[in-house]
Amino acid sequence: MKAVCAVGDIRKITKTVTEADLATFETGNVHPFYATFSLGRDVEWACRQFVLDMKEADEEGIGTFLNITHKSPALLGDEVEITATLTELHGNTVNCSFVVTIADRLVAEGTQGQKILKREKLDRLIDQIRA
Repeated sequence: MKAVCAVGDIRKITKTVTEADLATFETGNVHPFYATFSLGRDVEWACRQFVLDMKEADEEGIGTFLNITHKSPALLGDEVEITATLTELHGNTVNCSFVVTIADRLVAEGTQGQKILKREKLDRLIDQIRA
């Protein structure tokens, strides 16, 4: 693992809410808002930017937790900014806090965690689960 990030570092991504991001299930569309599960995927991507910067070629990140609190909706076509802040870097643990905003309006906030593991360890875990 490369030591190129430090607690307090920030990564930002922007995302335009699309039809695929709306709260839609087998029974149809629930409402025209950015679904929590889509938000979770995008927050994971924002926080993963730290892992991408730090992992070696023989390593990969794996999620350990995700906590999201929705504060206000985002509509189809809205552009959201996801700001991830590195809050803990201990050994192979990479934990972040995040905020999701539209301009100055808070859409969501929360925390997310990952660990950086050797690919061979991940392969062993997969083999153990499949056995």
